[in-house]
Amino acid sequence: MGETILVKPGARIPMDGVVTSGTSAVNQALITGESMPVHKAPGAEVFAGTVNGEGALEIEVTQPASDNTLQQVIRLVEAAQSQKAPAQRFVDRFARVYTPAVVLVAALVATVPPLLFGAPFHDTADAQGWLYRALALLVVACPCALVISTPVAVISGITGAARRGVLIKGGAHLEALGRVRAFAFDKTGTLTEGRPVVTNYRAVDCVNDALCAPCDDVLALATAVERRSAHPLAQAVVAEAEKRGLAHAYAPAESVEALAGRGVTGQVDGRTVTVGSHALFHEMYGECEPLHDRVSAAERQGETTMLLSDGARVRGFISVADKVRPTSRAAVAALKAMGGVETTVMLTGDNPAAARAIADAVGIDAVRASLLPQDKVEAVRALAARYGAVAMVGDGVNDAPALAGATVGIAMGGAGSAQALETADVALMADDLTKLPYAVGLARATSRVIAQNVAFSLGIKALFVALALMGMATLWMAVFADMGASLLVTLNRMRPLAYRRGAGD
Repeated sequence: MGETILVKPGARIPMDGVVTSGTSAVNQALITGESMPVHKAPGAEVFAGTVNGEGALEIEVTQPASDNTLQQVIRLVEAAQSQKAPAQRFVDRFARVYTPAVVLVAALVATVPPLLFGAPFHDTADAQGWLYRALALLVVACPCALVISTPVAVISGITGAARRGVLIKGGAHLEALGRVRAFAFDKTGTLTEGRPVVTNYRAVDCVNDALCAPCDDVLALATAVERRSAHPLAQAVVAEAEKRGLAHAYAPAESVEALAGRGVTGQVDGRTVTVGSHALFHEMYGECEPLHDRVSAAERQGETTMLLSDGARVRGFISVADKVRPTSRAAVAALKAMGGVETTVMLTGDNPAAARAIADAVGIDAVRASLLPQDKVEAVRALAARYGAVAMVGDGVNDAPALAGATVGIAMGGAGSAQALETADVALMADDLTKLPYAVGLARATSRVIAQNVAFSLGIKALFVALALMGMATLWMAVFADMGASLLVTLNRMRPLAYRRGAGD
C-alpha cells in the first residue's frame, strides 16, 4: 500500500487505488456492471480487474492484493454459498421414519392379536390369519412408489429443461425456482446486449428533422477519426457507418490524438475533426443552441453523446447506448403474466439515468443503480426477507456474490463470465431470457407432479393397509397395489419431459 504504479493504455489495472496522475476512460463492467467506460482523473478511485482505456494512469495503491475488489468478490461468493443450507425433502425425511415404522406395525399385527386376544395366527376356514394380514400389509406398504415419486419427476424436469437450453444444477434448485416470488436482474449483458450501439445521429443543419446527407456526413467524418481507436464507443460508431455504407466515405484520419477520457481528434482531408464529450465541447465552444435540447434529451434517457466539430464549427452529435436484448421485454411480461411473481427489480452498477431508461423499456418494476457487488448482495437479502424466495439473473463477475446469495442464481450461459456460470444454480445457455418463464413454469409443473405422486402413493397405501387389517386384502391384491402405484407414479413423472409453457402453467 502507498506504492505508485503505472498502468499503460489498454492494460488491466492490477490493484485497487486512487489516480494521482493522468486521465483516461476505464472499463469497469467487470466490477460495477457499468455499460460505458468511466472517465478517471486525479483523485478518482479505480478497481483491480478493470481495463484502462487510451490514457496512461499513475495510481497509488490503497488496498493490498489480499483485500482488493476481486478478492472481496470471491469472499462474498464463498460466504453467500455457505449460508445456503441444502434442501431437506419431505419424502426423504418421511421415508426414514416410515419404513421401520411399517415393519414394526407389521410385527405387532402378526403377534398382538393372537397373543392377547386369541385371534388365529394362521389362516382358518372362517377367517384370515393375522400372519397373512401382516404379510399383505408389508407388501402393500412397501415405500417404492413413495420414494421414487420425487426423484423421477425431478430428473424428468431437469432433462426436459436441458433439451430446451436451460441447465439446472440439481433438483433442489428446480424445486426452489418454482417458489420464487421476486426476480432481480442485472442490466448490462443480461437485460441488454452488453455492447454500445449508435441510437441516433444528427447534423446541426439537418433537413426536415430526419436523417439526411449532412447527418450522414457527420457519421462519416466521425468514422474517419474513430476507426483509429479501440474504444468501445468508437467501435460502435464504425459499426454503424459500415451498416449504412459510410465507412469509407473518407480516408482514415491522420495525426490522430486521443484526448484522454474526453474524445479524439485527427486530420481528415486537411481539416481538424474532433469527436468528444458534451463537457469537452461545452468548454471549447460554449452552448451549441441547435443541438443542446437534443443532446440533453438523449443524456436524460441514459444515452452517451459525442459531439463532432469540423475545424471551429460544430457539425452535429452522435448518441450511443447499450442495446436492450430483443427478448427482455417479452420475458419480463411473461413472468408477470404467470402469476405468483410479485415484483421485478433491476440491480446495476450503472448510473441511475441509464438504468431507469432500460427498466422502463423492458417493464421492470423497481431500479437500484450505482451498486457495487456487496450492495447487490444486500439488495438480494432484502428482497428475500420481504418476499421469501428471490431469483437473481446476471452474467458478470460482479453478479457472482448476488447469484450465490439468492434462493436461485440464474446466469446467462453464452455471455456470462466463468465466475457467474460456476456460481449460478441455473444457466440459460442461449442467452434467451424467454427461457426464464419456461423454466419457472416447468419448475411449478414438476412440483405439481411430485405432489400428485406423493398424494397418490400415500392414498393408495392407506386404502390397502386398511383393507389388509380388516382381512379383506389378499397378497396378490397387495402386489398389484404396490406395483401398480409404482408404474402409475413412473408414468406420471414423464409429464415434465413434454412440458411446454402455456399448456399447463
